[in-house]
Amino acid sequence: MNEIDAMLIVDMQKDYYPGGRCELSGILTAHANTLRLIRQAEVRGIERIYVRHIADEEAAFFAQGSEGSELHEELPRQEKERIVIKAHPNSFRDTELDAYLKERGHRRLLICGAMTHMCIDTTVRAGYDLGYAITLAHNACATRNLYFGGERIPAQTVHNSFVAAMDGKFCRAESTERLIGI
Repeated sequence: MNEIDAMLIVDMQKDYYPGGRCELSGILTAHANTLRLIRQAEVRGIERIYVRHIADEEAAFFAQGSEGSELHEELPRQEKERIVIKAHPNSFRDTELDAYLKERGHRRLLICGAMTHMCIDTTVRAGYDLGYAITLAHNACATRNLYFGGERIPAQTVHNSFVAAMDGKFCRAESTERLIGI
């Protein structure tokens, strides 16, 4: 993690957890790995930035004002840590994220969170387009089953396919274990 300037924790919100309105496959593993990365970032003095998706009040999940739109309570946050509010899958779109990162001189990002096939994918690709060097903590991300052509695509296949498509060009995909050096 020595080559990281800032850590983006994307959409680790209650609706994605058990009992939420859109529970993800692998969210508890992603959560545990995110906590490990947060602790390591704190030890190394890496700034953590939380990204929170807020949808309109009629949304299926992350509805404005709902408990499910809140960040998970186990994520350690200090008052000084930035929370970026977004309304689109891309964490950079119509937010202050890019300007804030540039103002702070952050060019090398560690990204984790949810959903791999949606907000993680679009944020990684947008960050790449904006010139950031991105490391993706692939086992600190979660997604869900998708359906196409009447077929169910298992969440692990969705996750693996999206990580494989991003790795090498748009980011460097690494395991939490490798990132924290164990």
